[in-house]
Amino acid sequence: MRKYIKPILLGAVMALSISCSDDFLEESPNENVTVEDVSETGKIYPGVLNGTLRGIYETMLQVETGGLPGVHEDYGQKGYDVISDMLSGDLALAQNVYNRYSSIAQLIATNDFTFNKPNYMAWRYYYRIINSSNLVIRSLGGADAVITDANREQMGQAKALRAYGYFYLTQLYIPEYTPTSKILPIYTEANSDAQPQSTTEEVYKLMVKDLEEAIALLESYNREEKYQINKHVAKALLAYVYASRGTGTDNANARNLAEEVINEGGFPLTSKEKATGGFNSVAENPSWMWGVDITIDNGLDLVSWWGQMDYYTFSYQSFGDLKQIDLGLFNSIKDKDIRKTQFDSNTTSGSYLMPINKFYHSAKKFRGQRNIESDYIYMRIDEMYLLSAEMAAKEGLEVEAKNRLKDLLSERYEDAADYGYIDALSGQALQDEIYLQTRIEFWGEGKSFFALKRNKATLTRGSNHAYLMGESIPYNDDRLVLEIPQSEVQNNPFIN
Repeated sequence: MRKYIKPILLGAVMALSISCSDDFLEESPNENVTVEDVSETGKIYPGVLNGTLRGIYETMLQVETGGLPGVHEDYGQKGYDVISDMLSGDLALAQNVYNRYSSIAQLIATNDFTFNKPNYMAWRYYYRIINSSNLVIRSLGGADAVITDANREQMGQAKALRAYGYFYLTQLYIPEYTPTSKILPIYTEANSDAQPQSTTEEVYKLMVKDLEEAIALLESYNREEKYQINKHVAKALLAYVYASRGTGTDNANARNLAEEVINEGGFPLTSKEKATGGFNSVAENPSWMWGVDITIDNGLDLVSWWGQMDYYTFSYQSFGDLKQIDLGLFNSIKDKDIRKTQFDSNTTSGSYLMPINKFYHSAKKFRGQRNIESDYIYMRIDEMYLLSAEMAAKEGLEVEAKNRLKDLLSERYEDAADYGYIDALSGQALQDEIYLQTRIEFWGEGKSFFALKRNKATLTRGSNHAYLMGESIPYNDDRLVLEIPQSEVQNNPFIN
């Protein structure tokens, strides 16, 4: 990320001689920043609001944004991608020398609200995103703001970011969509007092409304960097929201949105070459819809996604906290599928079943990357192909489902005959195949848990898991749902 919130805000505040707290200057966006601070400053210097937005995006990649100093699992969105993949069972913690993620892999922490990892960490991170988005929305005039060319793009991004925060909260803290269940408090005003838990239906209505408005507001927005949300990313987020609710109408809406992104976004499928190309560069992967250009200036090291996942980074992965593809999932990949080669199949190798040919620093030197300069991926177009296929299959549009699935597989096999078996599939068998291909395609990218819940699946952990080996765990098992953290229960009088 080449532009930073800290120097921009500091320069603006100094130039305008505006008095702010040390916390505001030190870490922005910050829950201690008042609406008045940003709103009044923004009237004089509109760049401050753009800086606040950039600060939200930087929150997504920085360490300790979940509020846990010194905790090496706390490093922004990619940290929650690892947690959710681990909950799904597709990411196996095969060895645990440094005790990172052990209580999560054992499904102990998720059943005890006193564990700050991941319960408090995720809660604070996503509500921090929400509060900061509310700060921007309020500074632009709030829900009743008059939309102009000057504020349209800022408002669109802020509403999409707020919905992004709520979407991940619904996936992590709500076992499944039950309209009347009350789990999450809704906050639509920055720095507001504690709120009671809203129904799941109310949370979904807010997400849909925010994303629909964001799509309209971002219609003509040409972003400068891929870390920014544009209308295609907003449409993809809304497609995921609909798909997670899962009614017939929702499935149709999700498929339509996915098709719009495919047909209008201009993103090519990830090629065979890029499928084993390292997933380490925004600039070199045109299939990436949403991602961030990491530079040395971001200050990331082993406390990062690359530090946890890459064998070629000076990292936990290379020092003994081994994260592998689930053995059963690996065995399900056909031999002629290029994705089989993403993982080390040598049983005597120190990197066995690690994604050494999927995620790696470009130099591919053992422990060679100490300061992180490899990029982060949040979303790619391939997701929309498989989501469209999944939604079509669920609604009986099997020809359309097969075509989208084969579009993707044509970039994973050399010979169409090797995936010709797709034509004979129908009904549940077709849905199961799409789900399997989703798990294979997006392994390690933070998408497997969403797919597990959408497909109401049960997964059996393979023999390479250090914990709960061989156990079959259904999607709605209580241990796969994060607990509202102890601090929230203690400090919010509306939560029992």
